[in-house]
Amino acid sequence: MKRFLLSACTLVLCSLARAGLTTDIEYANVDGESIRLDAFVPDGPGPFPTVIMVHGGGWNSGDKSGGRSKGLMAPMDEPLSRAGFVWFEINYRLTPKYLYPACINDVEAAIRWVKAHAAEYHVDPSRIALAGESSGGHLVDLAAARADKSTQVAAVVSFYGVDDLVAQAKAKSADGNVFKLFGITQLDLKTIPMLQAASAATYLKPGLPPFLLVHGDADQKVPYEQDVLFRTKLLALGVPCELITIHGGAHGMNSWEKVAPEYKDQVVAWLRKTLAAHP
Repeated sequence: MKRFLLSACTLVLCSLARAGLTTDIEYANVDGESIRLDAFVPDGPGPFPTVIMVHGGGWNSGDKSGGRSKGLMAPMDEPLSRAGFVWFEINYRLTPKYLYPACINDVEAAIRWVKAHAAEYHVDPSRIALAGESSGGHLVDLAAARADKSTQVAAVVSFYGVDDLVAQAKAKSADGNVFKLFGITQLDLKTIPMLQAASAATYLKPGLPPFLLVHGDADQKVPYEQDVLFRTKLLALGVPCELITIHGGAHGMNSWEKVAPEYKDQVVAWLRKTLAAHP
């Protein structure tokens, strides 16, 4: 009886310890490089719908915390917490120290880690979404499009993500971030296939999870038209896809507060609907 009570108390204490925000949890270690995430767990037993968030920064900068400006994915922290989601914000290996595919390998490792620790963090493994912005949008689009059973998710939210690296490279100069991601300086018969193999657009097929694309039509870094075309391709394959257009929105969520402050509520509403519990 005493042993039972002790075990029950331990479970309760563990549950309480996980409620709220826990930072800098190691989810992978590659050649001595510790790769970490932050985790928020609501109060209650769960299991809860869950979002794994991936920051942008041109594959060469950025941080899970959002930095001093609390930009990148950080604007979604409070709305998701308030709505009762578990969320994880991850770091991943950056260029120029680590070239592709280190970044996508880390995102996929994070998905597997979350699934493996689902019970510990009150995650419903059948209701996991990916969300990323800019280069992080590229990574969540790609992870979902090329997923195997271990990395499958139930939904994707991509904020001004790059789904076609060849198109993005053509729109930028040879010193652009896409080139730096691979350590190359030009597009040619050797490098174009490399970029295609790292683009979500290459892997589109029926049966992918629903996508929500969120993009400003005044974006000067990732063309808005890229998401318009991406949505058209997904719908043609029978994949559910919605597009929220931020009219007058530039690149980066922090700049949207003045032009479309309702976007966060729209994203949360879509996630609630898409990740609704099934009997």
